[in-house]
Amino acid sequence: LDRAVDAQEDAMIRRLLSLILLIWILGFIWFAIFLPQPAKLEVTDGVVVLTGGPKRIDRGLEILEKKKARRMLISGVDLDVKPAELAAEYKRPMRLFNCCIDLGFRAVDTRSNALETARWVARNKVRTLRVVTHDWHMRRGLLELEIALPDNVEILADAVPTKPSFYVLFREYNKYWLRAAAALIGA
Repeated sequence: LDRAVDAQEDAMIRRLLSLILLIWILGFIWFAIFLPQPAKLEVTDGVVVLTGGPKRIDRGLEILEKKKARRMLISGVDLDVKPAELAAEYKRPMRLFNCCIDLGFRAVDTRSNALETARWVARNKVRTLRVVTHDWHMRRGLLELEIALPDNVEILADAVPTKPSFYVLFREYNKYWLRAAAALIGA
C-alpha cells in the first residue's frame, strides 16, 4: 500500500514538473517571437532611454527633435561621460542637451534604471513617459518601471528593433521571470 501511494505521489510530482516545464517553454516561444515593437510618435511629457546598446539614444533624440517630449533622461550613463561629448558623438547641438536632456549617472542595471527614472519623473512632474530600450529588454524594463513608478504615470513602450541571439533571449527571459517572482514575494 505504501508503495502504491509513493508511486502515485511520484507520478503527480512528475506531471506537475512537466506542466511547469511546458508552460516555461511556451512562454519562452511567445517571448522570443512576439518582441515589443516601436511606438508611434505620440506626445509624452518625457522620454527615458535605458542605456546599454546601440540606437537607443538615437531614438530618444529623434523623439525630442520632433517635439514629442519636453525632456529626456538618459539613464545609466558612465560617470566619465560629459554632455558635450554626447552632443559631439550624436552630432546634435549643445543647446539641445542644455535645455532638454538629463544624464543619470546612478544606474548600473535595469532595477536601478527604474529607481533613477522614478526620481527624475517626480522631479520633472512627468505624467506620461516614453520608455526607449531594445525590444528584447523592454519587458523587464517595463516590469521594473511599473514597480518603481507611481500608478498615475502612464508608460508608453517604444522598443528599438534588434536581431537578438538565442542566448540573449534565453538569458533575458529567465531574468524577467526571476525578477517577476522576486517582486511577487516582495524581494
